[in-house]
Amino acid sequence: MLIDDWMPVYDAVERHERAVASPGAMVYAALWRTDFAASGVVRWLLALRGLGKPRSLTLASLTESGFVKLGDRPPHEVVLGVAGKFWTPSGGRVRLDAEAFRRFERPGYATAVWNFTVDDAPSGSVRLATETRIRCVDAVARRRFRPYWAVVRLGSGLIRISMLRAIAQEASR
Repeated sequence: MLIDDWMPVYDAVERHERAVASPGAMVYAALWRTDFAASGVVRWLLALRGLGKPRSLTLASLTESGFVKLGDRPPHEVVLGVAGKFWTPSGGRVRLDAEAFRRFERPGYATAVWNFTVDDAPSGSVRLATETRIRCVDAVARRRFRPYWAVVRLGSGLIRISMLRAIAQEASR
């Protein structure tokens, strides 16, 4: 998987998946066109995080707000990355390209990679999954990240579960 190439070692991980009764190519296409801001759960949790209420939230718009597309293996996997001080009110995101992301080692910061995968499942359906990995650059970042993650992990998971649901709905249209 591409995510392994970008972050084989990490401090925290979160995984979610769901079966989708649509062809893999349709699910992958839906992944790119789904507006995640249409979900009330996603809008509410992002507003709670202080990110406001986005008018539209797609994978493309995420790359305009600090995420960098690290890799894409259509129709099976896409990987995004972001660096910052996620535990601060602003998130402290640092704008990077893929190569700068690979070399990023700024003390006091963390990096995160986030993928979506689409794989055939034995049942004839498709397995749509997402994984988020976070790596703290140093002990200072790790000390600051851990309490933050303890608080936001549940909401982060709810956002990803809602995203998977939205992609599945979009793929079935």
